[in-house]
Amino acid sequence: MSDVLDLPPETVAAQSPFIRQLIVIWRAQDTHGTWEGKADLDLLEPYIVDKEKRRQLPILGDPDPETIWRLELFFNAVALSIEQATGVMVSPMLKMSHEGFGRMVLIGGRLVVVNKQLRDVHRFGFDTLAKLAEEGGKYVQAGVDMIGRFPDVARY
Repeated sequence: MSDVLDLPPETVAAQSPFIRQLIVIWRAQDTHGTWEGKADLDLLEPYIVDKEKRRQLPILGDPDPETIWRLELFFNAVALSIEQATGVMVSPMLKMSHEGFGRMVLIGGRLVVVNKQLRDVHRFGFDTLAKLAEEGGKYVQAGVDMIGRFPDVARY
């Protein structure tokens, strides 16, 4: 059996719990079967905004609805991952200006479990799949830790 350390970072990232949850969220959006023939990781391709793609985006700009939707799906996956780990139902709330500035909070009970200030949402993305998995995992762990610190508030 091959050791995990011998696998490329992208292969390890593709198997991460957060990436698997994000794929489940994306598949749930496909109510008409449009993406049935599409590979799981191809669904996540819009999240990969490497340096070259980022250079092509304007420094200032209004986010399009598809980018906002990807952002919401990302944080929905974070919320569901936290919920699965803790048993506390977590709800995302997004408040954003048309210019792409705002805040995303994930709330469990009466506790804000994740609080993310948003800027330049039109440029939302990650350099690699590994970075996407890492950042998603960080948000999940932060939410789980917050619920661990204040369980009574989260379960109120």
